[in-house]
Amino acid sequence: MTDLRYPIGVQNFEEIRKGGYVYVDKTRFIYELIRRTKYYFLGRPRRFGKSLLLSTIKTFFQGKRELFEGLDISTYPDLDWDSYPVIHLDLNAESYIDSSSLDARIDLLLKEYEKQYNVVETASTLAGRFYTLIKSAHKFTGKQVVVLIDEYDKPILDTIHDDSISGLHRDKLRGFYSVLKSTDEHLKFCLLTGVTKFAHLNIFSGLNNLLDISLDDRFASICGITEKELAENFKVSINLLAQAREISCKETFRKLKENYDGYHFSENCPDIYNPHSILCCFDKKKIEPFWFYTGTPTFLINLMQNRRYELSKVDGTECEGSRMYGIDAAANDPIPVLYQSGYLSIKKYDPEYNVYTLGYPNREVKDGFISSLVPHYTGLDKDSTQFSIRHFIKEINGGDAEAFMIRIQTLFAAIPYEMQMEKEINFQNALYLLFMLIGLHVNVEYHTSKGRIDVLIKTNCYIYIIEIKVNSNPDIAIAQIEDTQYSLPFSIDERQIIKIGANFSTESRTLENWEIRR
Repeated sequence: MTDLRYPIGVQNFEEIRKGGYVYVDKTRFIYELIRRTKYYFLGRPRRFGKSLLLSTIKTFFQGKRELFEGLDISTYPDLDWDSYPVIHLDLNAESYIDSSSLDARIDLLLKEYEKQYNVVETASTLAGRFYTLIKSAHKFTGKQVVVLIDEYDKPILDTIHDDSISGLHRDKLRGFYSVLKSTDEHLKFCLLTGVTKFAHLNIFSGLNNLLDISLDDRFASICGITEKELAENFKVSINLLAQAREISCKETFRKLKENYDGYHFSENCPDIYNPHSILCCFDKKKIEPFWFYTGTPTFLINLMQNRRYELSKVDGTECEGSRMYGIDAAANDPIPVLYQSGYLSIKKYDPEYNVYTLGYPNREVKDGFISSLVPHYTGLDKDSTQFSIRHFIKEINGGDAEAFMIRIQTLFAAIPYEMQMEKEINFQNALYLLFMLIGLHVNVEYHTSKGRIDVLIKTNCYIYIIEIKVNSNPDIAIAQIEDTQYSLPFSIDERQIIKIGANFSTESRTLENWEIRR
């Protein structure tokens, strides 16, 4: 059984085809795009294949028909395989943390094409040069121009926490992208990709013929790997992974689905697997959080902290369709950004009210996201967090409720005062993260409502029912457990039931006291 060659980090279509890498055929979507209209926007999370899609489109418009032999697009008889001038601007290869970095990157990209299309006289502004370049390329080749812009929004996302620099980037990009409207007669095809669609950039109102396909059923699987594509293209890889892990192919498929599946980019979207994680998994023959190894964007954490968002509301939250792609960086709700960035996925859709229910797509995302938030909400670094969690798990599994509660008390006492912007919310968030981390190892159900926190933890030997009040006392918490008969569903369970009532004080910023009943 021969292993496949996986294009990890390879985003060039020509290199993939000539290099013998495995390629999941998405070329039917290119045919659908070019036959409908010529202006598009596509939003997808990072590492989801947007760059490869643009490279494939670029290769097609360059007329390199031989590279598409055997692929779906080669079967359409009405295609024009002529070569067109292509301007491909990749904004992903730079960090735009200062005001001059964007100018430098665009200047470098424009110079390359100005030389290629013999542009002699250039304007003084980047927008003016872009306008001149498109017209000159059309005149130089006699063919309309294809414009592909990869990660159009990265300069804004890189500086979303800095209003002054982000504002400069927005103003510059607004004028630059608006050139695409004024050069319509010179353009053959145009596609912009990014993570989010910033409403205040005005390009999307200026380019009123720009078709947003981010939530379009017809193009839901244009990036990523469907379950059918996984089975058809990676049968050998699944068998080799199963052998390496000494489990069945059926169990291997189940683990792949649990960890990497679950993305939905429209209400009727098939299950989509994360392509980066799948390729890394098959290459290393390990099931690990590969997408998270590439880093969690700092802007997401900053956005959630600045908006003081209650973390327990993330999974299962609702979002109106009008906000799914079309946000403003100054918005108070981070949920649309979490969806667009791949940390949430569509779980359900209500067409009557145009409302989406969102949740974590899979275990890789849920576990990785929760773990990445811990240092920012508790002040604990990764090593100390892992150390503490191991002790938590040992105490929970051993029924040592007193030690377990002391450890929680110690955790909250260690949270730096400067992190207490809104003490009760911070307590809620830190406790939520703690129990979600515990939930990676034992079964935790966490429920919140105004004025109380309910936690149910089930291990092999014990069932913990925990009620935590804020600025109250343990007796009231215990009374609530008894009065509402929280333990009744477990009355015939052989496991020992441990009831814990506790009080969190916003003044002392920790658990002050608690009561344990067995």
